Amino acid sequence: MGGHQSTKMIKDEWLTPPDILATLGEFYLDPCSPVDRPWDTAKIHYNISDNGLSKGWFGRVWLNPPYGRKASDWLKKMVSHGNGIALIFARTETEMFFEHVWEKADALLFFRGRLYFHHVNGERAENNAGAPSVLIAYGLENVKYLEQIKHLGQFIRLSKLGQYETVST
Repeated sequence: MGGHQSTKMIKDEWLTPPDILATLGEFYLDPCSPVDRPWDTAKIHYNISDNGLSKGWFGRVWLNPPYGRKASDWLKKMVSHGNGIALIFARTETEMFFEHVWEKADALLFFRGRLYFHHVNGERAENNAGAPSVLIAYGLENVKYLEQIKHLGQFIRLSKLGQYETVST
């Protein structure tokens, strides 16, 4: 789920393109899943009525959070959990990115071009997301998944010591 932005896309639930999910391996938990979904994103799904922020997270997590101010809370929990991949807009200048990504993540994959998300019925949106997107890896297993799909954009391995390593495609 995510509240993705485009001038023609004004609603709360947008699904990750299934072809992207297929490249990232199997996830155990999706704490931001829509109630009705055309495909599974993980073995276990929490939806809005479950309040995934208040529940325990376990295993490898897929996180496509509701976008906006609340996204920071979801990323904070992902940092604390330390095992998963998040998909958010690449708003690299924001406080959220500085607090929960630049200094805490293990790797990033900035997509080339803008993604086309899907409606909850599974249909691809007519318009793109309206902003660039990034996959964020927390944990070394997840870094490997992003590295395997580096042809989709720009892969950057982050060092928790503040050193950055760019890997060209």
